[in-house]
Amino acid sequence: MNYPKGTIKEYSFQSTELQETVQLLIYLPANFSPLYKYSLLIAQDGMDYFQLGRIGRLADELLFQQEIENLIIVGVPYKNVEDRRRKYHPDGDQNQQYIRFLAHELAPFLDQEFPTYQMGSTRALIGDSLGAAVSLMTALQYPHTFGKVLLQSPYVDEQVLKLVKDFKEGQLLETYHVVGTQETAVPTTDGKIKDFISPNRLLATEIKMKPITYFYEEYNGNHTWTYWQPDLKRALKMFF
Repeated sequence: MNYPKGTIKEYSFQSTELQETVQLLIYLPANFSPLYKYSLLIAQDGMDYFQLGRIGRLADELLFQQEIENLIIVGVPYKNVEDRRRKYHPDGDQNQQYIRFLAHELAPFLDQEFPTYQMGSTRALIGDSLGAAVSLMTALQYPHTFGKVLLQSPYVDEQVLKLVKDFKEGQLLETYHVVGTQETAVPTTDGKIKDFISPNRLLATEIKMKPITYFYEEYNGNHTWTYWQPDLKRALKMFF
């Protein structure tokens, strides 16, 4: 079926935190109007979510069927594998700057440019793997800015677990979290092989101890878009 198609516009954003120009992909629904208010979904791995995740087409379909509320999707693409690691990895040398960019620069810019609700509960972050790790870290540091986070097979290490352990404002956060049962030996971009499922189970245990509204599921599959793409429909419907 053909649904009315939204538009994806490219923006260049000058970031003071990162000292660079960040390219943004911004999806506006087919019936976009400044007279409506919109929730925000910010995707790390932005190009991947539009191309591999087909998130724009999915939003067209769900909006047309009135299965989700009005939504603007903002993709923040990475430049290359090194750039992605520097910004998304908890040990990355630009990780904290990237988190501050999302909270202090990108969110206010989007609120200024578009008719958003300007509330944490209507702003969500999404990412896969390392993109999910930095999304979670950002929501934990800025729960008043980002009240929802969608995690697809997040990279989890001691730092991520400690942030959850120390998190005091669980009532502000809604979390959607999926990981594959076959994610036992995932080749990572630094050339290593990592077990993802065990740390993700530890993360689930930690989150469940908090007053966080939480959905967790293990799917039968591995660490690829083959599984993340079909999962997006449920994720969007659940959160929007």
